[in-house]
Amino acid sequence: MARLGVVADDFTGATDIASFLTQNGLATIQFNGVPQQQEGITAQAIVISLKSRSCPVGQAVDQSLAALRWLQEQGCDRFYFKYCSTFDSTEKGNIGPVTDALLAALGETQTVICPALPVNGRTVYLGHLFVGEQLLSESGMRHHPVTPMTDSNLLRLMERQSQGKAGLISAATLDKGADAVREKLSELKTQGVNYVVLDTTSERHLLTQGEALRDMRLVTGGSGLAIGLARQWAQPEAGREEAETAGRPRGDRAVVISGSCSQMTNKQVNAYRQLAPAQEVDVRLCLENAGGYAQQLCDWVAANSSQPLAPMLYATADAQQLQAIQQEYGAERSSAAVEELFAAVTRELKSRGWQRFIVAGGETSGVVAQSLDVTAFHIGPTISPGVPWVRDIHQPLSLALKSGNFGDEQFFRRAQTEFSQ
Repeated sequence: MARLGVVADDFTGATDIASFLTQNGLATIQFNGVPQQQEGITAQAIVISLKSRSCPVGQAVDQSLAALRWLQEQGCDRFYFKYCSTFDSTEKGNIGPVTDALLAALGETQTVICPALPVNGRTVYLGHLFVGEQLLSESGMRHHPVTPMTDSNLLRLMERQSQGKAGLISAATLDKGADAVREKLSELKTQGVNYVVLDTTSERHLLTQGEALRDMRLVTGGSGLAIGLARQWAQPEAGREEAETAGRPRGDRAVVISGSCSQMTNKQVNAYRQLAPAQEVDVRLCLENAGGYAQQLCDWVAANSSQPLAPMLYATADAQQLQAIQQEYGAERSSAAVEELFAAVTRELKSRGWQRFIVAGGETSGVVAQSLDVTAFHIGPTISPGVPWVRDIHQPLSLALKSGNFGDEQFFRRAQTEFSQ
């Protein structure tokens, strides 16, 4: 019976935490949305991905509570609300309201706030969130088009968007060990503190947190906290390789699809173009003849699939190119056209027998998974921190789905060469 139920506020974020759970010994299954029926699940952790990060507050709360109820029906007794490691939620955002709703539904009054993921440069010190060596409010997230993060203080952010009181457990307390953390949690609870921000500057802190929080019914955070909790909850006889087995990639035909325009994806696309066949997507053709253009691109993929590395279709552009495209065709119109093209290409390649899809970009990953009718999958081995191979539960399909800035420059190559079937 499953023990841990995770409610994640977006698709690639769900895959991110599922990867860390599996990597640290918990066999994990991920569902795309709340299932409409009971499932026979033997995994130790279940992750449900929602699209609740930037939708209206009421919708985010309703979706999250529906996910919680379904997880409870599957026998989960510990719960994890997963959001981004850069806390993508302004003072009008959804993290606070969803946290309040989950606490109330579980009859609890206290949880923790831990977006940190040190391996990817996300740390918390004295309650302030850092991206690398920069405060969150001084990083590129300050100019995010949907959730501009202009404050780095997690206590202020939580109190502005929720109904309760925030407090802090400092790095100095964490350095004293799990007992000191539990004692501080109890002290803060008597003071009426509902949201306890956890300083986190290293993986050692995550392990201490996992030990201290193993019995807390609801935790919230990025994927980093999953490292410590998974090591506490994993069955002694189950190891990383056993947990990853069900999700190892299979299938002979592969394709790389890149829709992200992040800085890292631009580097990854440029590196991969030197190694494998690559075709840039023409936005004009997407708008003029989407159906015919999709068939043309699929024919190109088929004609270039005899190489050692899979062919790549990409709509990735640098900031200057992207601005020019948006000015000529309109930002929303051009983006929608590219996503519709990728959906058509994905469906056609599946019908032609393609079984492995390596995808860059959160929105593009969601489009590909939806077009393939992927609703649930096993989590396999990790390609880069937060990015695993996954395998569909019901179909012979394997996917590698990465957020824009995740992975190193050789991600696309390594996804194919480092994982045998």
